[in-house]
Amino acid sequence: MNTGQILVTTRRDLPWNDLGTPLRLDTLIPQTSLAVLQEITGRSGDADATSLAELADELGHLPLALQQAGAYLAQTRTNADTHLTQLRADPAGVLAATAPGDPQQRTIAQLWSVTLNALHDADPHAVQLLRVMAYYAPDPLPRRVLTTALPTPRAVDHALGVLAAYSMITLTDTTVTVHRLVQTVVRTTTPASNPQPRPRGLRRLLQRTRPTDPPHSSETALALLHAAMPPGSPEDVVNWPDWQRLLPHIQTTSKHQTDTGEVSELATLLEQAAFYLWARGQAAQALPLQERTLQITETALGPDHPTTATRLNNLAQTLSALGRHAEALPLEERALQVTETALGPDHPHTALHLGNLAFTLSALGRHTDALPLQERALQVTETALGPDHPTTALCLGNLAGTLSELGRHAEALPLEERALQVTETALGPDHPTTALRLGNLAGTLSNLGRHAKALPLQERALQVTKTALGPDHPATATRLGNLASTLSDLGRHTEALPLKERALQVTKTALGPDHPDTATRLDNLAVTLSGLGRHTEALQLQERTLQVTKTALGPNHPTTATRLGNLAFTLSALGRHTEALPLQERALQVTKTALGPDHPDTATRLGNLAFTLSALGRHTDALPLQERALQVTKTALGPDHPDTATRLGNLASTLSALGRHAEALPLEERALQVTETALGPDHPTTATRLNNLARLRHKLSDGERTSPP
Repeated sequence: MNTGQILVTTRRDLPWNDLGTPLRLDTLIPQTSLAVLQEITGRSGDADATSLAELADELGHLPLALQQAGAYLAQTRTNADTHLTQLRADPAGVLAATAPGDPQQRTIAQLWSVTLNALHDADPHAVQLLRVMAYYAPDPLPRRVLTTALPTPRAVDHALGVLAAYSMITLTDTTVTVHRLVQTVVRTTTPASNPQPRPRGLRRLLQRTRPTDPPHSSETALALLHAAMPPGSPEDVVNWPDWQRLLPHIQTTSKHQTDTGEVSELATLLEQAAFYLWARGQAAQALPLQERTLQITETALGPDHPTTATRLNNLAQTLSALGRHAEALPLEERALQVTETALGPDHPHTALHLGNLAFTLSALGRHTDALPLQERALQVTETALGPDHPTTALCLGNLAGTLSELGRHAEALPLEERALQVTETALGPDHPTTALRLGNLAGTLSNLGRHAKALPLQERALQVTKTALGPDHPATATRLGNLASTLSDLGRHTEALPLKERALQVTKTALGPDHPDTATRLDNLAVTLSGLGRHTEALQLQERTLQVTKTALGPNHPTTATRLGNLAFTLSALGRHTEALPLQERALQVTKTALGPDHPDTATRLGNLAFTLSALGRHTDALPLQERALQVTKTALGPDHPDTATRLGNLASTLSALGRHAEALPLEERALQVTETALGPDHPTTATRLNNLARLRHKLSDGERTSPP
């Protein structure tokens, strides 16, 4: 007969197309893996499903491994949780074990041991390369990482081809992937590293020209990743795809490294990967990498080395990004002390740590304590680098920011102007940093109520940033948002709306829908929609904003509290005060716990909660909150700060609602005086204070006319 079919099965991946149509089989999908284990073990109940599914995932859904594990569970009556624990503790032993009474059963370890022997005879370089890849993640690895792993790139390509032919790896033109069980078996059979000293990094790789040299596989894997780091800063968005592809391999390789007493490629890799995660808004994932980096550096160089101070500072920055400013503070203080002792009080690095410590103090509401540090940072930098250095401009801007936090906008203004002048002269009018200075100066002008003067600066800042970095850069989104805010300050909400929509679109595309900056753009857009009376649309955005912020930063982050308060405000604008109340209470609790009872932000939350209570007619309950808010603000920011004026006005409103107009009057008068002095007679807030005072006096006048003789 001339009809029939022949089915050939093989693990060899060769050019079978000439003989027929090959069907390449992948690992099983999770649902099928679970079904295989349930069928072999006879355990189909829901109680066992979770444990079996976890075991299947640990085995990488490899059919032979599932068959081996299922047979062992069925024969020994072992539960899946116990087997999983044993697998994680002793993977080599478990993968080599067969079910009792079944000596003919092939095991994963036996199968791949035979294959490895065959590979060594075919191409020793292939085994050497596989041992290196065993220390990476079971995720696609960019092939470029392996370019220098062997004496020539051609040798690498040939070795990869051999490994693919024996089905030990999955190979594409850009990536190579090794199954996790293959990695486990290879790692457990890799010869121990030679304890003798040898060159590090690529120099070691280039000197290793013979496949019989000791492989030192985990160190080689680390060195290759170090050499493959993208150029430039991890903060640069264009590098993010490359960093994301390398990240799982950096994290996995680091687990197999031991601290060698030197600041190795490992510390650099971890630090740069943490910087990438921090820039992506993933500070929680960056934190353990920063902690390990500090540990390596401190062990190698000692607690008093300047590099240790840098690592302390980086860890503190990550903690601050998580809202853990109180934990960041002693790290910043120690970083400053170490740097000042090692490099001297007049070194630019000392000035850098002074500024960072000041930033943390400001985050804790201690602006008064931060101010002399910023002043000293400016003095040290200006003396060391000169009055016209860009870093001097940075210190000028930081000092101006602290003054603004203290309500001293008029003093901040000339510093911002000088910072812009220095930056523009040093870097040019079209540099992104010049745009940053333009935006900061515009912000100070807006704080002084000079929105019309701020507007052209914001427009120019946007133009410079868009030209320098492109229309789709996150910094361009920031400029769009700032310009929109200035337009809103001028009452031009309709013009601001498309800018905020565009800012959201750019940020979401560049950073992802779950980045904290995306949440900020959502919130800003919601504010503009509320300004246009579109509270229902704003509400949907703020609910999404809260969700993103809570997921990214945690439920107890101060920014999460801000989102809760903003959502509550929108609910109140819709008349839904009862729903707003628990949100305001939660916002106060989070802020108070994170920043302390005496932080200005805590005062803001107290005032907002009091506002909601008043909207519900509970003025008596609101009164002590307003009084406490005033006390906290006055102590933290001083009696002449615009925020103090806000608290005075709010307390006066609550007293007036309780019919205590005479007590409210001096508070309104003081609020007007503070506002007019701080912001000027032509500021919109000054006009609001005048109107409030006029209404209160009118109420008092009516009360006098209607009171009995």
